[in-house]
Amino acid sequence: MTGFVRQAGIGERIQAIRKRHGIRSAKDLAELMPGGNVTEAILQNLEAGRKQDLSVSQLLNISHALRVPPVFLLAPIGRPHDQLDLVNLSDTFEGMTVAEFDAWISGETDGAYRWRDLTERTERSQLEAMRELIASLRERRRLTINASIEAELTPPGEATVEPPIWDTTKEQLAEANRRIEQLSTYLADTGWDLEGWAQ
Repeated sequence: MTGFVRQAGIGERIQAIRKRHGIRSAKDLAELMPGGNVTEAILQNLEAGRKQDLSVSQLLNISHALRVPPVFLLAPIGRPHDQLDLVNLSDTFEGMTVAEFDAWISGETDGAYRWRDLTERTERSQLEAMRELIASLRERRRLTINASIEAELTPPGEATVEPPIWDTTKEQLAEANRRIEQLSTYLADTGWDLEGWAQ
C-alpha cells in the first residue's frame, strides 16, 4: 500500500491504485464499472489533473472497482498530519488534517476530529453503537456455532469431575446477548429502525 497512500491529489491516487492492482489503463478501469457514469475520458482527465472533482456515485464506483475504501481516494492517508488536498471544499475544512478528515468521514467519536457540539457527538455515538451491534451479532453467530460443536463433543450423561473448559462459551454467549439487547434498545430509543434486523 505504500505507493498510493502518500500520493497528492485524487487523480494521482486513482492512477497509483489502478497500477498497483495491475489495471493497465483508464479504459480497463472504466470497463470494470458498468453503467457509464465513469468513462475512460473522466478517468484520463482525473489522472492527468484536468478534472479534480467527482459525483458521489462516481467516487463510489471507482473506489469499489479499485477495491479500496473511498477515503483512500479522498485523502493521502499515508500522510496523516498533512492538510486535506481536496478542491472545492468550504472554508470549514480549512486547516483540517488528513487524520482529522478520516475521523470525521468515518464517524469516529474518539478520533482526531473534535466534534463541534453535543448533537454532532450524539449522532456519531449512535453510529458507533450500530457498528458495535453488527460486531456483536457476528460474535453471537460465532459463539452459537461453537456452543453447538462443544455440545456434540460432550455425550449426554457423561459425568465429569471438573466442568469442561468450554463452559465459558455459554457465558460469552450470554454476555453477547446482553450487549445486543442493550445496543438494540439504545438505537431503537433514538429512532433507528432495527425491526427484523438485530436478531
